[in-house]
Amino acid sequence: MNQTQIKYVIGYVEKNIASFHQNRLQSLQKLKLTKLLKRKNPYLFKAKNIQTAQDLIKAILDAHLSSNEETIFGEFLEDLAIFVCEKVHGGRKSPAEGIDLGFEYKKALYLVSIKSGPNWGNSQQLKRMEDNFRKAKRILGSKKNIICVNGCCYGRNDQYNKGDYLKLCGQRFWELISEDENFYTDIIEPLGHKAKEKNREFDNSYAKILNQFTKEFIDKFCLSDYSIDWEKLVIFNSSKQKLLCSRKK
Repeated sequence: MNQTQIKYVIGYVEKNIASFHQNRLQSLQKLKLTKLLKRKNPYLFKAKNIQTAQDLIKAILDAHLSSNEETIFGEFLEDLAIFVCEKVHGGRKSPAEGIDLGFEYKKALYLVSIKSGPNWGNSQQLKRMEDNFRKAKRILGSKKNIICVNGCCYGRNDQYNKGDYLKLCGQRFWELISEDENFYTDIIEPLGHKAKEKNREFDNSYAKILNQFTKEFIDKFCLSDYSIDWEKLVIFNSSKQKLLCSRKK
């Protein structure tokens, strides 16, 4: 990338990284304890010998946030990749089903399905992506030189030729859309724009939610001696009937 393009990218990242932090904060603030407890495996936490309400809530909360942040940041990276490709190759977000990006490069038309990392799907999801590539090729015409790419924003995959498509991860993917082999490391610094400030705000909200959920959990799922009522928790999580959560005396 030339210096002008790099400045555009840095400006885009610094402007839009705030949306990632805002989305993760909003996701945290919208959480409800009952919904969180229903989504997680209570047997796992019992097997790990978790004994305090706060330890249990923190484990469940952290597991949820980790998964959720992967999704939110994956969407941010996808938008960044499209922006970069637009600046370098005139790329555009594709209207075709399952195709995120289309651009022309070296007399070929590239159709890209963007994923966050290399281990993103099961066999059915991979088959769906392959079907989307074949469908797009049929619509665009067999006479065109069309190259299909599963682009992954991070990770490594040395066996990148999958026959019907290329799986390009990490440096290979960013180099394709930016024409710069160092771009995958160049974006590290701007991604940290105001990270300390934004994470301080998130940590403050996290502490409040942790305290709030811990109190709610003690009220609903602890015995009179404040030990965890695992039976009641499992019934709430897995019973055929709804459980009225009132603290045992």
